[in-house]
Amino acid sequence: MSQPPPPRAFAEKLGGAPHSKASLRLWLRLLSCSMIIERRIRGRFEAEFATTLPRFDVMAALEREPDGLTMSQLSAALLVSNGNVTGIVNRLIEELLVVRTLESDDRRVATVRLTRKGRDVFQRMARGHEKWIDKMFAGLTEQQMEQLMKLLASVRHSIDEHEDEQPA
Repeated sequence: MSQPPPPRAFAEKLGGAPHSKASLRLWLRLLSCSMIIERRIRGRFEAEFATTLPRFDVMAALEREPDGLTMSQLSAALLVSNGNVTGIVNRLIEELLVVRTLESDDRRVATVRLTRKGRDVFQRMARGHEKWIDKMFAGLTEQQMEQLMKLLASVRHSIDEHEDEQPA
C-alpha cells in the first residue's frame, strides 16, 4: 500500500532546509524514518494479527526471558511505566498467552511468562515482523546496512556521551 508523498513544506522539514544545521537535519531524517517504519509496522500488526505493536513488544521481551520477568523488569525492558504494561499483560492473560505467578516470598511481586500458546502466537508474529522489515530494507545492500549500523552506533555513542548536557 503506497502512501502519497508528503506536502513539500513537510518534506523540506523532514529533510531539513539547506540553511539548517546538519545535526538538526540528521535528527529530522532519523525521526521521519522511524515514524514511517513504526506506522507501517503498527498497520501490519493490526491487519494481519489483529494486535498492537506494544503487545508484540511485551511478548518479545518475555520470549527473550523464558523464566519470565517481574512487572518492574518488564516495564524497565520496554522503557515504559508499570501502568502501561499492566493493561497489556492483563489482556494477554485473558487470551491465555501469558501467565502471571506471585512470588512466595513477596506476594506483591509477580512474574510474567509466555504460555506455550503465547510462544506459538509470538513466533508467527515474529516471522511476519521479520519479513516486513526485510522488505522495507530490501533496497539496501548488506554493505550499506553494515555501514549504516556502524554510523548509527556512532550516533548512539554521541547521544550517550552527551546525556548530561541537558538544560537545568
